[in-house]
Amino acid sequence: MSAGDKIENSGEKAKGKVKEAAGKAVGNDRLEAEGKADQAKGDLKQAGEHIKDVFKR
Repeated sequence: MSAGDKIENSGEKAKGKVKEAAGKAVGNDRLEAEGKADQAKGDLKQAGEHIKDVFKR
């Protein structure tokens, strides 16, 4: 996994956590759900990068 991809995926997860916390704080279920979805998307991208790394070796 390249460093840029790792940073991008971590950024997406962090953005999701912020959205989720903001949604909880103001009682906005939609924003909270978007945050959880962003976190899941970051996790999936990171898993895909790990799979690529396995096949490169």
